[in-house]
Amino acid sequence: MTIEHDDDLAALKRAARAAAEARDAMARALAPGLTTADLDAIGRDVLRAHGARSAPQVAYDFPGWTCISVNDAIAHGIPSNKVVIRAGDLVNIDVSCVIDGYWADCGASYAVGDVSSRAKLLLWATKKAQEEAMQAARAGEPLRMIGRTVERRAKRHGLRVVRTLGGHGVGRHIHEDPHVSNVEHRFDRTRLHEGLVMTIEPFLTLGATDVFEDRDGWTLRTTDRSLGAQFEHTLVVTKGAPIVLTA
Repeated sequence: MTIEHDDDLAALKRAARAAAEARDAMARALAPGLTTADLDAIGRDVLRAHGARSAPQVAYDFPGWTCISVNDAIAHGIPSNKVVIRAGDLVNIDVSCVIDGYWADCGASYAVGDVSSRAKLLLWATKKAQEEAMQAARAGEPLRMIGRTVERRAKRHGLRVVRTLGGHGVGRHIHEDPHVSNVEHRFDRTRLHEGLVMTIEPFLTLGATDVFEDRDGWTLRTTDRSLGAQFEHTLVVTKGAPIVLTA
């Protein structure tokens, strides 16, 4: 969507605040021995307190309030009592919600306890790529600059970009145009415009550039089972630095 008046921005901020607070509450609770279903219940309670509904439930009948993906699962992980978080895991928490017809989306990856130096680098570089890509998202600039920025950061550290996953427009629904690729499509002439609401979400890995869908019909895993990470914010494009709604 494109922001048309102040009421749009205020309503988006409300939805974004709910999603961000749920993400942060879940992150604070992360600990070995907790199940991903336990984490999901924390996110559910925060969203309910804000009067928010789970976006993946509303839009796609997803079997959970949030998406929680562990290690080689990089997206759309189903919360489960059978998935126990262990020391050394990388856990991605993705929270999206809707309040009064306005949708917001955010995510982040976290280390549980001590992890390898490569895993630490993966987390740092993915977050850095997300921050740099947001700064590249300015009105009048080519959309492809976001992908260029992510690719450059990944290559600098010997990491890979998942080519089939990316950000998206958001606001009136959970997934809207444009698709925000994490690789540069040099012949794409799309330009960003002021007021555009979208997510930027790099997916980087230690090896794979693609994913496959698990037998559960939802979870996306890296094709070589390497570790992956994702960081995501919903933002509003301006002529200068974006308005980051889910910070």
